Amino acid sequence: MPRTSRTFGVTLLALALAAATPSALTGSASAASPTTAAAPDKAGMIAGQYIVMLKDASDRTEDMDDVLTAATAHASDMGALVRQVYRHALLGYSATMTAATAAELAKDPQVQAVQKDQKIRAMAQPVPTGVNRVDADLSPTAKIDGVDRRVNADVAVIDTGIDPNHPDLNVYRAGGKNCLSSILPPRDLNGHGTHVAGTIGALDNNTGVVGVAPGVRLWPVQVLGPTGSGTTSSVVCGIDYVTQHADEIDVVNMSLGGSGSDDRNCGLSNGDVMHRAICNSVRAGVTYAVAAGNSHADAGGTVPAAYDEVITVSALADFDGKPGRQGRATCYDDQDDTFADFSNYGPDVDLIAPGVCILSTYFANRYATMSGTSMATPHVAGGAALYRATHPTASPAAVKAALQAAGNLNWTQTGDGDNVKERLLGVGGF
Repeated sequence: MPRTSRTFGVTLLALALAAATPSALTGSASAASPTTAAAPDKAGMIAGQYIVMLKDASDRTEDMDDVLTAATAHASDMGALVRQVYRHALLGYSATMTAATAAELAKDPQVQAVQKDQKIRAMAQPVPTGVNRVDADLSPTAKIDGVDRRVNADVAVIDTGIDPNHPDLNVYRAGGKNCLSSILPPRDLNGHGTHVAGTIGALDNNTGVVGVAPGVRLWPVQVLGPTGSGTTSSVVCGIDYVTQHADEIDVVNMSLGGSGSDDRNCGLSNGDVMHRAICNSVRAGVTYAVAAGNSHADAGGTVPAAYDEVITVSALADFDGKPGRQGRATCYDDQDDTFADFSNYGPDVDLIAPGVCILSTYFANRYATMSGTSMATPHVAGGAALYRATHPTASPAAVKAALQAAGNLNWTQTGDGDNVKERLLGVGGF
């Protein structure tokens, strides 16, 4: 429950309100042959930048390091400049090259797909009763009482980074990754990632705010820059890092997205590199909570929200931390206890959580109020962390099922575009 007044930060391009314009991420071919997604130059596509997905280890007998070395050397020989190499969530690399080189690489028998890189945006807008609304204050694991006891779980925040010096956060300094720089450590210069982190696990220290899973170890994985935008290749780099540390990381929060769809084949049919990476990461035991998006449209057109392997979260407008529609709008004009008027919806949505006027931590040791499915998602990530803290061997599917089973329908179904009432997150029994 919030314990301080709010301040306002910059307008964000994450999966918060103002950033509800995701770009395309789709591929365009069958799983039987290598594919290239370089075809149409859609808004958000980055000229001359591609991601190459190599065939999985099960499809080959050579040593993977040898394959990567040979593949990247091959790319260099063809005039491509290799930028990042992926070894854990998938086998592949990102590179700068011409369209002709990309088309030629797609013909290589070792290549599964070549996808054009594109901009990715975070999902929220500067603008938290949310902890009360999901009953985190009743959780015997969270034990929210103003005493700093920390939930034993690890959550990675794939976002703009996390302020490492914020006094209300338990940032895991021995971990973390900056996918935008090979030199600099992850550091939030936007605020979006720090805000998300606070909702997940701000300390129960009688200062500032408190998160759903107070004191969890927060791993900053920076894939979005100061403006709140990034690329598919940087996001895949983040997923690759998480998968490398799958024995330590329990849950991932991804309050970001772009346009695309689920081929129901983990990206092998449409050449979706991000989907392939997430599937492999989930198989490694990591649970992913992702934002549905803020276009008030079907979430099936937004990725990673469309993927079946993740927990997709829509946003509830809640202004008083309880049901009944008695709360008065504060920072955003919407109806209390109803489906947020900006939130995406549809069959891909798994849960709903508070996402309007959420008070949380912010970069530069501050606090801010923000709205968006970006703000709803970390409530679910925090809930998943509570469950994993007491069920450390639970699979991602088991975590998802437990969260859905514990949810409730105690909210007013107004404004939901598909008229299907998702369960509202409830973690009081965790």
